Amino acid sequence: MRRGRSAPRERWDQIVESQGLAYHRTSHPGHLPRPYWDESVHYTFEMDEVLALEETVEELHRMCLAAVEHVVSTRRYAVFGIPPWVWPLIEASWRRRDPHLYGRFDLWYDGSGPAKLLEYNADTPTSLLESSIVQWYWVRDTHSDDDQWNSIHERLVDRWKEIAPTVLSGPPGLPGGPAVHFAWTNEDETGEEVMTIAYLQETAEQAGVPGIAIAMEDIGWHHDRGRFVDLENRDITAFCKLYPWEWIVGEPFGRQVPRAGWVEPIWKMLLSNKALLVLLWELYPGHPNLLPAYLGTPGPLTSYVQKPLLGREGASMRIVTPDGVHADTPGEYGAEGYVFQEFRPLPDFAGEHPVLGAWVVGDEAAGLGIRETSGLITDDTSSFVPHRIPAEPEDGGVGPS
Repeated sequence: MRRGRSAPRERWDQIVESQGLAYHRTSHPGHLPRPYWDESVHYTFEMDEVLALEETVEELHRMCLAAVEHVVSTRRYAVFGIPPWVWPLIEASWRRRDPHLYGRFDLWYDGSGPAKLLEYNADTPTSLLESSIVQWYWVRDTHSDDDQWNSIHERLVDRWKEIAPTVLSGPPGLPGGPAVHFAWTNEDETGEEVMTIAYLQETAEQAGVPGIAIAMEDIGWHHDRGRFVDLENRDITAFCKLYPWEWIVGEPFGRQVPRAGWVEPIWKMLLSNKALLVLLWELYPGHPNLLPAYLGTPGPLTSYVQKPLLGREGASMRIVTPDGVHADTPGEYGAEGYVFQEFRPLPDFAGEHPVLGAWVVGDEAAGLGIRETSGLITDDTSSFVPHRIPAEPEDGGVGPS
């Protein structure tokens, strides 16, 4: 794993916007010295590194599914701060094996030691479009002989083909419908969520699954029919949403969720909650791809990251070492509680600190996106940088310091 400089393409900003990255200006604070999409740098990987990372990601995914089975079997939902009325819905969804679509593991990796799980974005992961489409065209335009760890698009289309019969059949005991409604929230002011869900709709339609776009705020409830409806009064029998499950169950219509099918399914509430990190360490103590993590207390840790169970974009986090507090990010998360994970400083590549976002589609590793920052916490100030796998061994570039 090396970090190198590269010349941005002429009119690169227009190119990425034409490929759907319309939010690269709005999702990134404008005062920052570098853009959100930064192709003036990139990372290179050797193929054996990628193959090893693929194995790690798929092992972590299997471990996460085993953790869901553990929670459902032992009814340890309270650890996750999930309301008791939701527990039977999670259990029923898991026992039915309601199909899942995709997720993103955030990994610490420096190119030498084993990758370490930082967290799992299993319900509403973003940076999908840039990982799947935008960086693929970058490598084709700039290093046409090279490869990239990136089969995300093809795997999404194939996964939709696999799960379409179940998704379109509707929820248990209720008729299905001809299409999936793809939902985002108007609360998103950057456009990132609407473009991400539009891309997911495109992959579904390429798989032969009709889609209808809708904002969460435009979803209605038809009391007599007992179904969700859209603005044209059509029944909504299946959702693909970019809207967190903890928000959905807190809505006035939250208790009606069994009246539709959902992608992602409600059992993914257990994987999109950082209490998962604690459970994995308990089930797999000392695993080389995990960091020690504890619920509500640092336990034996003297250097740790305090993370809210339900947080996003690095908000409401704190880094503590024996020398004191090294970072304390603002935010309104944390009402449900915190986990304390061992602090492993991100590797340093020429003063920048990458986090690897490794994608899973279905049950298979599918690709890689990289966010990097000059700070200690990856947040909304971080930039996305592309990567490639050289066709021939290369010298040069910067390794971790």
